[in-house]
Amino acid sequence: MSDLRPIGIFDSGFGGLTAVKEVIRSLPDEQIVYFGDTARVPYGPKSRETVVRFSIENILFLLKCKVKLIIIACNTASSVALSIVEESFKVPIIGVIAPGVLEAVNVTKNKKIGVIGTRTAINSGTYEKMIKQKRSGAKVYSTECPLFVPLVEEGWLNTQITKQIARQYLLPLKLKKIDTLVLGCTHYPLLKPVIREVMGKEVTLVDSARQVARQAKEILVKGNLLASGGNKNKNNLRFYVSDEPDNFAALGKRFLGFKLENVRKVSNV
Repeated sequence: MSDLRPIGIFDSGFGGLTAVKEVIRSLPDEQIVYFGDTARVPYGPKSRETVVRFSIENILFLLKCKVKLIIIACNTASSVALSIVEESFKVPIIGVIAPGVLEAVNVTKNKKIGVIGTRTAINSGTYEKMIKQKRSGAKVYSTECPLFVPLVEEGWLNTQITKQIARQYLLPLKLKKIDTLVLGCTHYPLLKPVIREVMGKEVTLVDSARQVARQAKEILVKGNLLASGGNKNKNNLRFYVSDEPDNFAALGKRFLGFKLENVRKVSNV
């Protein structure tokens, strides 16, 4: 039996499109509803209570779209809200932190793992706690990178200013001789070339989008919730934002490689 209900994905902006891209690749028959809370981006500097409230509102919106699974494609929301919302709703809800942690502990050789993220995500301590639970003796070095999200949102992906800021944030981690760096925000993969330039090729960059797509597939298979029928076209994608749909459509093309059609603005989440 085929379950044609869509998968719901949300993020504070358009960074979560990295997860959309991997879900499309892993689950090509599935419909996807994406919500980008562009009116309230970034979540990183906001309080724990505010991020939890925003996350609940976003989930309620996606539930109106009759989704069968929700991916919180936002590391900040995953770090502070996931444990609360997964107990509050019947629909399966997964975040991006656990899959990223699992990949990081599997690929590190010297057990020195760096984590970069928003202020709220880093201050939550979620990454450090989970990494040390999964890998005995691991050393975790975390750094806030609050300017990375607005730089990505502005499309400043390879400017001199971006390179200078990246060096300021990342050089202390390089001096710790980490061999693995977790990109603890779904916006950060767009900065991979700059980050790699600073860190060097010997440091493995971990972004959790691919891993979260695999986890989503496992849940759908186990729950007999997979869609089938070869629906491999862009009409299976619906995009909603809380502000600036035209800007979202233009920048979103960088993530997905095709023009985003019919991005709709919702006035209240």
